[in-house]
Amino acid sequence: MKAVVQRVLNASVSVDGVVKGEIKSGLLVYLGIAHDDNESDADWLAEKIAYLRIFKDNNGKMNLSLKDLYETDKSAGVLAISQFTLLGDARKGRRPSFDEAAPPQKANQLYEYFKKAIVKHDLVCESGEFQASMKVNYTNDGPVTILLNTKECQSLLQ
Repeated sequence: MKAVVQRVLNASVSVDGVVKGEIKSGLLVYLGIAHDDNESDADWLAEKIAYLRIFKDNNGKMNLSLKDLYETDKSAGVLAISQFTLLGDARKGRRPSFDEAAPPQKANQLYEYFKKAIVKHDLVCESGEFQASMKVNYTNDGPVTILLNTKECQSLLQ
């Protein structure tokens, strides 16, 4: 799994002009699911995201996690957006290949599992609509953007 994690002041996603998910503050997570990903990838990623210390403490240092933020601000959460294009390989030619992306049925199953894994950490998880054309609006805070790839962390998953 690949994730682009952005610290945001607010974020929302809409489909055909209807808001499907919204958070006041927290993390916007674009999630790409590969054909060889599984539930252990989702569990590891959800825990990493919940406890990633990228929010400012009282001294202005990035020292707090989303879990820490949620303790004082119950409107904070995760907005999870499924995005197969994170698996795009543009090394050859001009059109990206998406051969590494999971087929839709498997990707949707793991996307739903990932959202539940976030909730298991006692966090709010809003989301977009799988396979829909979505409009995502957000205000990146910092900006802070972190890239996570479970394949680069295989030894940690075992």
